[in-house]
Amino acid sequence: MESTPLAGGKTSKAAAPHPLSKDVLGFEDDEDDDLEVFSKDASFTDASSFSVSMQTSPSSMINQHTLDDEPDSKDIFVTVDDPENHVTTLETFVTYRIITKTTRSEFDSCEYEVRRRYQDFLWLKDKLEEAHSTLIVPPLPEKFVMRGMVERFNEDFVATRQKALHKFLNRIADHPTLSFNENFKIFLTVQDLAPHKKLGPGFISKMGETVKAVANTVRSIKNRPDEFTAMSDYVDIFRQKMGTLDKISQRILKELKEHLTEMKEYSPIYTLWSESEQDLAEPLKGVASSIENCCKAIEGLTIGLSEDLLPALHEYVLCAETLKLVLKRRDLIQTSYESQVDALTNKKADREMLEHSDLSFTFGAFLGKTTEEMKQQKQQKIDREIEELQADIGHLEDKVECANSDLKADWERWSINMRNDLQSAFCNAAENNIHYFERCLATWESFLASQQIEMKGDENAKESA
Repeated sequence: MESTPLAGGKTSKAAAPHPLSKDVLGFEDDEDDDLEVFSKDASFTDASSFSVSMQTSPSSMINQHTLDDEPDSKDIFVTVDDPENHVTTLETFVTYRIITKTTRSEFDSCEYEVRRRYQDFLWLKDKLEEAHSTLIVPPLPEKFVMRGMVERFNEDFVATRQKALHKFLNRIADHPTLSFNENFKIFLTVQDLAPHKKLGPGFISKMGETVKAVANTVRSIKNRPDEFTAMSDYVDIFRQKMGTLDKISQRILKELKEHLTEMKEYSPIYTLWSESEQDLAEPLKGVASSIENCCKAIEGLTIGLSEDLLPALHEYVLCAETLKLVLKRRDLIQTSYESQVDALTNKKADREMLEHSDLSFTFGAFLGKTTEEMKQQKQQKIDREIEELQADIGHLEDKVECANSDLKADWERWSINMRNDLQSAFCNAAENNIHYFERCLATWESFLASQQIEMKGDENAKESA
């Protein structure tokens, strides 16, 4: 299935905004549709005017915003769940159940259920990139074990991969072009993918394409449009920033888990101490109980980090790599076009030089051919080559225009999704931190209040005595 242009118009040339800036994430000062939580209203900036009764939940606002803006035209829904281990004599692997519900006419049924392993997802991604080389195909989670996981079939690892695969398929299902790819339909509906995998290009064919691509990369692109240069610069900065955020967040999660382990060891000490200190028994039990409540709050914070913020950050680390590859593929198409244009220029120069060249000492002259016959024969050959080059240039020119329009439209779509995803992840992280600190604060305030009441009671008893 050939890639079709998504947008024909050219966008204005502008420098790429700095990644994670307020403009990139959608925190414009004068944006009418901005979420209320980012408003400059005094009630959010002045602590003295803060009201507990105000609805300040970022997640509830984002959910409302998302539901209001979600289009009603979605006609395909995909779910990835129920991971299952398979053990054979040669290998051990995990398959996932994929349930698809759709109202599209090109599907023979409205509901399908298949099982797929990770290699099948890789096959689908390769097919999509092969058919739509300048569209942004969503990234897959890494094939190898992620840092911090014990082994590949750890329950946490499988659950994390399941969520990432679910997001991968739903991003494709939401895409206006990728969702209509024939291989995507095959992936969702066919029980056995093996026959379809064998239909791909052979090893020699793939090697030939690779050699050709490497040869084209040796040539430096001449006239890359400024907007794609700005995109490339943006992706470099974005990849650096997202990689840094991902590493720091991973380290914070690790330190939180270590802190939680130590806190869980901390509470029983106070409980044991209370058994041997009759006068301090109640305060010690209160401290132990408060620490246990704080442990629960830390658990909630780590769950929020591991299930919301970290997956979002890591997905866009992988997205940055995908964007670099897409931009390189677009440059390869333009490089091929420029190479053919240069070849055409050289052929025309050869034809002009032929009129003034002396062919009397060529091999044809020794065979008895006249100079005019040799010139005519050589000119006919050059003319044929020029016609072939002109046809190739026309085809490549159309291909460059389609690639440019595809990438520009998909870039805009990706930017909107990125802003929404990171906004949601950051707001949820803020809300999780608020809940954590509020719970810990309430726990220790309650402990202090109980101790103050007890101390006051003791003082009154002493005065009475």
